[in-house]
Amino acid sequence: MSRQEATEKILHAKSTRNISFEEIARAVGRNIVWTTAALLGQAAMNKEEAEKVTACLGLPASVAEALQTIPTKGSLDTTVPVDPLIYRFHEITQVYGTTIKAIIHEMFGDGIMSAIDFTMEIERVPDPHGDRVKVTYNGKFLPYKKW
Repeated sequence: MSRQEATEKILHAKSTRNISFEEIARAVGRNIVWTTAALLGQAAMNKEEAEKVTACLGLPASVAEALQTIPTKGSLDTTVPVDPLIYRFHEITQVYGTTIKAIIHEMFGDGIMSAIDFTMEIERVPDPHGDRVKVTYNGKFLPYKKW
């Protein structure tokens, strides 16, 4: 079974059983963001984690095997995303990317934020004018090496 086929089966079972990503993450024993990334093909699970997913969703062993395969990270098309939510994150980077870089450089020096030693939290923040989305990126700073 391909990784994409496994994702399709996972999403169908999730919908059919009316199970949230949070519930699946609890069953796996991992963070919701990491678990969801793995379910969508952006991370690999170990055997135990994959078997917990298939048990939670009533899926066959072939899905668990696919969840353990090496992912192709960043597998979105290289064109500008058309999905409005994904596009907005792209737009944020286009508009504020140089600002983020300049502030990080000023605070830490010349380097990057790791996407490997990295966590992300997504929260719903109640607001009387309409609930807000709070996204927190937390990555290790990696200075560029001088030689």
